[in-house]
Amino acid sequence: MGILAYLLLGETNIGRNRVERMKRVMAALPNVASTPGFDAPTVRPEIHERHLPLFKVGQSISGFECVGGNHASLMADSNAAIDAIVADIDKAAHHVHLLFYVWMPDNNGRKMAEALMRAVARGVTCRAMVDDLGSHLLIKSNLWTDMEAAGVKLGRALKVGDPLLRIFTGRIDLRNHRKIIVIDNRITYCGSQNCADPEFLTKAKYAPWVDAVMRFTGPIVRQNLHLFAGDWMAYNNDDIREVLVEPMEPPEPGFPAQVVASGPTGRYSAASEMFETLMYSARRELFITTPYYVPNDSMQAALCAAANRGVDTTVIFPARNDDFAVAATSRSYYADLLAAGVKIHEYGAGLLHTKSMTVDGEITLIGSANMDRRSFDLNYENNILLCDAAATAHMRERQEQYLAKCRRITAEEVDAWSWRRRLWNNAVAIVGPVI
Repeated sequence: MGILAYLLLGETNIGRNRVERMKRVMAALPNVASTPGFDAPTVRPEIHERHLPLFKVGQSISGFECVGGNHASLMADSNAAIDAIVADIDKAAHHVHLLFYVWMPDNNGRKMAEALMRAVARGVTCRAMVDDLGSHLLIKSNLWTDMEAAGVKLGRALKVGDPLLRIFTGRIDLRNHRKIIVIDNRITYCGSQNCADPEFLTKAKYAPWVDAVMRFTGPIVRQNLHLFAGDWMAYNNDDIREVLVEPMEPPEPGFPAQVVASGPTGRYSAASEMFETLMYSARRELFITTPYYVPNDSMQAALCAAANRGVDTTVIFPARNDDFAVAATSRSYYADLLAAGVKIHEYGAGLLHTKSMTVDGEITLIGSANMDRRSFDLNYENNILLCDAAATAHMRERQEQYLAKCRRITAEEVDAWSWRRRLWNNAVAIVGPVI
């Protein structure tokens, strides 16, 4: 049993052939910084000295430099985000590239698919990629075959295949958890939302799923497209390098931003390092929302350290989590967080799925990565790190809206938990590394 468990879960391995192909693909992709339009003065941002280390860490993770000239708007809610993406696809003139971890054949999923089919019908090249496990319901549905018949180019990341044979080709639980939307090399979206209704019918009792998505324009778009191209070409015999050298419109003055992408074939615990660096950089305020909190020791220490040095530190977790083991594990850390001075709130109006961090009213991190071992070590994730007071203010306003629907957890409440509840939380936390 131990040998079998090790073969299934013992190593973070997607398979030698996949790794070699990914290396060849990444080596062949053009350097984003060499793209026409990146020589504009507005692309080279002026960054305050205290923020430079944050973007240096981001660059060390996925290789993308911090670029200026970006703009962003925060979508009002999940349905508004889907409607905005569909509207932009309906205006697309050249190409559309999408990647989702979960794409459901529901109302919003069908809206997205129909928009792609309309775009193909008017001559737009559309590529759509999904995680093979996360989007299995779509892949088995008529909607998938309808898109293929209409001419949408489809891709499946990390195909599951025969679970027994996968023992010999890599772990089955390594997944592509990214959410990437790029339209005409002009627009990209980044956030926590999958392509699905907020009612999320497969887990409807936790609904609505509450997400945050930002729409970006500027040079950051090319970085997200570069990330998509690497994923696409790693699993499809379709060379799309030409879209990465198309001239970009000269950017207008805007804020600095950077795509921070991580995964099991990258540097170990790179995502964790990004989160921890942001926590240690906070001077006045640190505000975090995450649905899943299964930290390693260094992240737990960084979060406690922020509160211990006087930073106003707030974290929001869901009151009802769709994963009972993650919920118990998260709560096993409450006592230490509260003792350090971290303000813990639980969101009760659905499952708060937003992954966001704001620092000192200036820095925002938004994307797909949770604060758990799975996102740190097993999933391919994508986030955008930005430095802008206005964009961060909008994210803070959304975080405050979440806070208004929360209940604050006190140290007295945690101290009053029964020994049975404590035993359960701590016992589940023992297996945290494999949750």
